[in-house]
Amino acid sequence: MFRLFKHYIPNAVMLLALLDLGLLFLAGQLGWLLRASQIGIAPGATVDRLVPLGAFVLILWTAMVSVGVYGNDALRSMRFASARLLVAVSLGIIALSFIDFIIPGSTFWRSTLLYSMMFAVVALIANRIIIGGFLGTSAFRRRVMVLGAGNRALRLKKLAEKQGSGFAIVSYIGMNEGEQVVKEAIPRAAVHDLGQFVENLGASEVVLALEERRNSLPLKDLLRMKTMGVHINDFSSFVERETGRVDLDSVNPSWLIFSDGFSSGRAVSSAAKRVFDIIASSFLLALTFPIIALFALLVKLDSKGPAFFRQQRVGLYGQSFDVIKLRSMRTDAEKDGVKWAEENDPRITRLGRFIRKVRIDELPQTWSVLKGQMSFVGPRPEVPKFVADLEEQLPYYAERHMVKPGITGWAQINYPYGASIEDSRHKLEYDLYYAKNYTPFLDLLILLQTLRVVLWPEGAR
Repeated sequence: MFRLFKHYIPNAVMLLALLDLGLLFLAGQLGWLLRASQIGIAPGATVDRLVPLGAFVLILWTAMVSVGVYGNDALRSMRFASARLLVAVSLGIIALSFIDFIIPGSTFWRSTLLYSMMFAVVALIANRIIIGGFLGTSAFRRRVMVLGAGNRALRLKKLAEKQGSGFAIVSYIGMNEGEQVVKEAIPRAAVHDLGQFVENLGASEVVLALEERRNSLPLKDLLRMKTMGVHINDFSSFVERETGRVDLDSVNPSWLIFSDGFSSGRAVSSAAKRVFDIIASSFLLALTFPIIALFALLVKLDSKGPAFFRQQRVGLYGQSFDVIKLRSMRTDAEKDGVKWAEENDPRITRLGRFIRKVRIDELPQTWSVLKGQMSFVGPRPEVPKFVADLEEQLPYYAERHMVKPGITGWAQINYPYGASIEDSRHKLEYDLYYAKNYTPFLDLLILLQTLRVVLWPEGAR
């Protein structure tokens, strides 16, 4: 995997993205050359058009990231990938046309954009047809040997068998640590030289998936493999890297303490994040005020009660604050106490179902961002009652409050709406990953991916 600002990106995804960048540049240039030949003008040198070409590539590629073109689902299905590519390219062209309207000139002619769009769609789909067949092969997957044959090894086996997995397990070694669940595992006693065995397999990484490390950790063998250049990883760190979440079933306090993450050097990043929150929230409030006012009026007309809903939530360091949203439920929705929203929840109004699906009800929360109680990106703020219950039932739940809550977040874009303890557990794993690996790059990635959640609101309730 390729590590970028503490966030891991699969090699296959990185390769596909780099090829897409080159193809977008080529499509932009071909569109210009075709239009120039049609109207009989000299196309000029490519270097003279680097700025418009660069803008074309950057905006379209950003749109592709935003709608999930590089997600696992998009890499598995050609039909799925083609649909998202069409949406991404269309959004990119609309954005470029808007720029050309605001800054008129000969930079983005509509005819040139149309030709470039057609070239881009053909090239990007062809790229996936040609390269897609290789992305799942061993040539693009890391070769991993697993030490262990128990339940943890079985979990790694299932993870490796998923489509889009970035690694292939070449061998399991049973370390005599209990019941052998993975039947194809080789007993440790059958391998004379573990270091030589790894070299013969061509494995680049060894993962410790031992159920019990005492008296079963082959330190001499691990040291030799490490000096041979083989990467040694523990189970929890490996799962975190491959899934983008902290695995609550395997982590312990010592792992959280000694693993990479929760860096204290966040002063500059936090200050930059606050500056961004102030500027972006001010701009967004000014931009969306007419939308908020319109839907506030519609909410009043649709059902009795106030247009806005105010509720206490738990924020940074466990401090409470009031969050404001457009009301999407009946005024008596909490007469029997606070509870999670359900699928087809009868408490949701007719208009409320729509504004929740397209996330319009979240817009007033921008005021909380401006005041500094929330950020644009962070864990979802929960009500005090839920927090008290979840802290008793889920380990490390309080640690999610070490960062500001957000309107969107890593859990929100990776897991559908949670309405149970088990859902909250899965979302906590993503929240802990965010708190542990926060960087401005991860924030940017989450903000871009939020567009995908808005366009395809599978988890909205």
